[in-house]
Amino acid sequence: MARRTLSARWLQYRHELWNGGRADRSTHALSPDPQVCGRSARPTWWRTMGHPGESGLLEWPVSLLDYEKRFSTLRVNRGAANKSPHKVAMLQAVMDLVESGEVANNRFYFDDNLRSHFTKRFQELASPSDRNNPHLPYFHLRSEGFWHLKVRPGQHESYAQLTTATSPGVIDAHIDHAFLEDELFELMGNQIGRELLRSALLVNLDDTSIRELLKPKRGGWDWLECEFLVNDYVKMLEKELAGAKYNKSAHRRALQPRLNGRSERSIEDKHQNVSAVLLELGLPYIPGYKPYFNYQKQLKSVVLSYLAGHQKLVAHLHVVADTVAEEPEYYDRGWDSVFDPEPPERIPNVDEIRPSYLAKHIDFSERERRNRQLGERAEEFVLRMEKQRLTAQGRPDLAAEVEWSSKDRGDGLGFDIRSFDSNGDQERFLEVKATNSGKYLPFFISENERAFSNDYSDAFRLYRVYEFTTAPKFFILPGSIEQHVHLLPQNYRARF
Repeated sequence: MARRTLSARWLQYRHELWNGGRADRSTHALSPDPQVCGRSARPTWWRTMGHPGESGLLEWPVSLLDYEKRFSTLRVNRGAANKSPHKVAMLQAVMDLVESGEVANNRFYFDDNLRSHFTKRFQELASPSDRNNPHLPYFHLRSEGFWHLKVRPGQHESYAQLTTATSPGVIDAHIDHAFLEDELFELMGNQIGRELLRSALLVNLDDTSIRELLKPKRGGWDWLECEFLVNDYVKMLEKELAGAKYNKSAHRRALQPRLNGRSERSIEDKHQNVSAVLLELGLPYIPGYKPYFNYQKQLKSVVLSYLAGHQKLVAHLHVVADTVAEEPEYYDRGWDSVFDPEPPERIPNVDEIRPSYLAKHIDFSERERRNRQLGERAEEFVLRMEKQRLTAQGRPDLAAEVEWSSKDRGDGLGFDIRSFDSNGDQERFLEVKATNSGKYLPFFISENERAFSNDYSDAFRLYRVYEFTTAPKFFILPGSIEQHVHLLPQNYRARF
């Protein structure tokens, strides 16, 4: 009974989407929202509503069904007895290229390969009166709002005069490549997404068919369940990074009616899976949801699709994660309350794939400034903790000798603070890495820091400070950095 009721609710969401309205949070009633819908009358009531930190980003996250609608209602030429199959064949060819891995960077060139895939799909759909003209859908798909053309340098004025492409030569002369909305490209990379979109191109699916396509194999979470959960997670993440109070249990209970009768424990496990996906992407996550890496492959596709559709969110999360409070509240904390004696275990060594769109809206110079400020505050924090530790261990003389080396002598030393071992007066060289996010978040080290940790492994200590703005804590990695973490290349030296 619960499943039947839930299915009806999902169909209501889809009905709302197809009718171009937005769901009211309390009554689910429809109301027009022309300012939000925007281009091509696209219903985007499920997208950003106000400032990300105030109202949450998605109330009804149905991006896949949005594209299903748009694929089912393409603007196609109508002949005497049939509709032109050209746009359908072109989009089928595009999905073939994505599925085969021949296109992995969201650039579709008007080349022999694309034309060959188009011809194969076109022949399956065409009537005797249809002509194999791939340049026409390649050009006119731009009217659908999700297909964009990259104009060649120096051709913008000429391109602006075009109303059609009269020949393949027009495409070659004016267009470098076509590309999809990033969110749609991510959806095409998922089998479930492709199946739904392919079917939408050919027929308007009935509700039962849609539900069957979205249903995962072997009883796992379906796509829409994952979308609801990811949306809920992001709301909590923003509150976490902003230091705002929220109740995880209340979030889980509010989420349950939108899912297939999932238990609170199942929802909590899935939230931990989202932490793992974000961690793999190098993004902030909720510290209270320890990353759990045994996740459903589809979940990562949902997260990537979500991020592709909310690229400014990534920049917003980085801003909050890198920002330091004006008045830190850590001065009265004791060593025992901030020292974490359990460093993270090694997480699985995954192939980190970061789509290029994750960096589109990040101001890297501003982020570098925030990182420097965060780093300085964290170094000051560790400096105070070291002096407190030595004093508590009966060595105020050594506490007086602790040096903030990066400030007094400059960067480039390979460490930030010179401290001491209270037992044998041996020097310790401390490198401080800080984040406002959780203890598992990756961090950057320089080649100089890596080499220094190897050369002075007996004295080197890396202090990883986490949750700095809200409730600062740190763990210590002694000796060579490489024995504790996986190192991934991030910078390159260029020479002629």
